[in-house]
Amino acid sequence: EVQLVESGGGLVQAGGSLRLSCAASGFTFDNYAIGWFRQAPGKEREGVSCISSSDGSTYYVDSVKGRFTISSDNAKNTVYLQMNSLKPEDTAVYYCAADHRQYYCSNFGWYDYWGQGTQVTVSS
Repeated sequence: EVQLVESGGGLVQAGGSLRLSCAASGFTFDNYAIGWFRQAPGKEREGVSCISSSDGSTYYVDSVKGRFTISSDNAKNTVYLQMNSLKPEDTAVYYCAADHRQYYCSNFGWYDYWGQGTQVTVSS
């Protein structure tokens, strides 16, 4: 059974940092793309960042470029999202998701395994 468990969310002041973790079980990262998504209250879920196990390529949505970094520890079957210079508009529930069909990772509509989410709140 594929399971994804996020952790690392919390409350932080603007300008601060958090590191989210996505621990996977039931599959290995070797053949999956892993993405981070977020959903703020009243807004649609959006893809934030992703990493491809096929070639290690990464993708970031423009609003987080230069502030967020995605990385993968395949030995631990864990993907991280380091979030720096956080802004109040980054406040959302953050989800990680997995997809085994795409070679790269930025087809955000293809992800079909999801974690339960972790809340990130950035105060001004």
